[in-house]
Amino acid sequence: MKAVRLEGVGNIALREVGKPSAGPDDLLVRIEACGVCGTDRHLFHGEFPCTPPVTPGHEFSGIVEAIGTAVSGFSVGDRVTGDPNIACGRCPHCHAGRINLCHNLMAIGIRRDGGFAEYVVLPQKQAILLPKDLKPTHGAFCEPLGCCLHGMDLGRIKPGSSVAVLGGGVIGLLTVQLARLAGATTIILSTRQASRRALAEELGATATVDPGACDIIDTVGGPSGLLPGGVDVVFECAGVRETVEQSMRLARAGGTVVIVGVTPQGIKAEFEPFDLLFRELKVLGSFLNPFTHRRAADLIASGAIEIDKLISRQVTLEEAAAVIANPPAPGEVKVLVVPR
Repeated sequence: MKAVRLEGVGNIALREVGKPSAGPDDLLVRIEACGVCGTDRHLFHGEFPCTPPVTPGHEFSGIVEAIGTAVSGFSVGDRVTGDPNIACGRCPHCHAGRINLCHNLMAIGIRRDGGFAEYVVLPQKQAILLPKDLKPTHGAFCEPLGCCLHGMDLGRIKPGSSVAVLGGGVIGLLTVQLARLAGATTIILSTRQASRRALAEELGATATVDPGACDIIDTVGGPSGLLPGGVDVVFECAGVRETVEQSMRLARAGGTVVIVGVTPQGIKAEFEPFDLLFRELKVLGSFLNPFTHRRAADLIASGAIEIDKLISRQVTLEEAAAVIANPPAPGEVKVLVVPR
C-alpha cells in the first residue's frame, strides 16, 4: 500500500509499504480522510517528539475492512473514527484519570503508524462508531474537536461569559463554535488573516481583531476597548510566543487563560509573575483529548458544528508530503488527505 513516511527530521516522502493486518483486538481501517495538523509540521521540523520512521496522521476516519478475532461491537463496513492517544492504563496518571498525561502514551501517527496511508491498524478500544451517512470528510475532525472540548472543559465557560480566542486556524474556529454553543455572549477572535476573521464571524464570533493593525490589548481590554478590563476566558490557539504573552494580558482580573495551541519545543514566553499574582489569573495547559473523542463524534454527527467551511482543500497521498513540509497557504484552515 501507499503511505507517507517520516524518516527523520526534514525527511518525508511517499513510500510503498506492506499492507498491515489486524491483530486479535484490532480493526483494519481503510482511510477515507486524514487531516493535516500543525503537529505534523512540528514533527517534520523536529519540534515535537516522535519515533521515526513512522507514518504520521492522527486525525483520521475510515471504513472497517477487517476485524480481529477478539473484536466485538464492530463489523466490516462500519465507518469509524480513531482516538489516536493510547494510554497504558497502569501508570499513576492513568489511575488518576489523567490519561492524556500517561507516562507510556503511544500515539497513533506519532509513535506508531497513522493515517497518511491507505490503511491503518486501530485498536478496538480507540475506535468510535460513526453514522454510515456521515460525510466521509467530517470524521477526520473528531480529533481536533476533541482537543478543543478538553480546553472548553478547563475554561468552564458559563452562559453570559466573555471569551477571546487567539488564532484563526482550525482550533481557533472550532473553539469559537464551542464557545457559542456554551452560551458565551461575547466571543472575540484575533488573527491577522482577513479571510479567517470573516469566517469566524460567520461561525459565531461577535467581533474580530487584526493584531497586526492595532494594539490588541488596548483594543480588547483597554478603557475604551471592546471589554474594558479584559475577558473572562482566553483561549490561546495559535501556538506562538506572541499570542501566549498576549493571552495573559487579555484576561480580566480573576480570569482564566487556557493554552491550547502547540508551540515548538524550546520556545520561551515572558510574563510577569506579580501580574499573575496580583490579578489572580488561572493559567492552564490543555493537552490532547482525554475522554472527549466520543463527545466530539456525537457533536459532529448532530450537525451542531460547521465542518465544510473549515475544509480549505483536499489532496491525495501523492501530494501530502509536500503539504506537510511547507507552511500553510494564506487563509488556509484545514487540508484533508484523501487517499482515494
